[in-house]
Amino acid sequence: MKTFRVVSQLVRSRIISMLKEGSRIDDRGLLDYRPIDVKCGLISRANGSAQVSIGSTKVLAGVKVGIGEPFSDVPDQGVLAVNAELVPLASPAFEPGPPDETAIELARVIDRTLRETKTIDLKSLCIEPGRRVFVVFLDIYVLDHDGNFIDASALASILALLNTRIRKFSVDEGELRYEEEYVPLPVLHTPVTITLAKPDYGPFIVDPNLEEELSLDNRVCISVDELGRICAIQKLDGSLSVDEVFEAVSIACKTAPKLIEIVRRESGLDAGS
Repeated sequence: MKTFRVVSQLVRSRIISMLKEGSRIDDRGLLDYRPIDVKCGLISRANGSAQVSIGSTKVLAGVKVGIGEPFSDVPDQGVLAVNAELVPLASPAFEPGPPDETAIELARVIDRTLRETKTIDLKSLCIEPGRRVFVVFLDIYVLDHDGNFIDASALASILALLNTRIRKFSVDEGELRYEEEYVPLPVLHTPVTITLAKPDYGPFIVDPNLEEELSLDNRVCISVDELGRICAIQKLDGSLSVDEVFEAVSIACKTAPKLIEIVRRESGLDAGS
């Protein structure tokens, strides 16, 4: 994943030097996130939405639910479609036009994270096998980029899905009947992503800000759900040894519960459990 890679050599050297001494340029601990702010239900015309800020990085996710055809290999399951857009005003690196490779990679990371954990009970969204199913459209917009928009996007996505409400329905001999009541989208799991970065010789950090992203050669994103399952790993920059990958996975598994707790608290799952 390539971004606008311009940072002064002086800043880069300082960041790497501080990391080797166990400190960071913004005074955080190596495994500390920036402040996380969450707002749900901002888009009135969407079925669900959430906005997440990690430091100055801001991402908005919206969900719309429609009706379409299932995939031929899973005719009795609903469809999840993930799209990501890097809004040009968010960064000098983002340009107008069709999604570039960075936006496509972001969408694929989120899609794989949700799909591999079976986050949504897609079978319950089938209307008529092989013909009609509900389609869940998840759109992600990076509004302000100050590093680590993947973790912000993952948080916004799962919170938007948990915020989503659809009309209660029943199917009688292939005929779809709606009721007046709205019910939550059938969300079964709460995966999050943890992005880690490191210099060639030095420790891992989580939630790199933009200056750290541009200064460090190695980044990896690891997705973990509430059961502690690793559901996706994406190498973003550089290369890691096998031992470094295992170290990154260990850090991600220890960090994920903090993010999942935010999801549960902000979505009201703790109150309902």
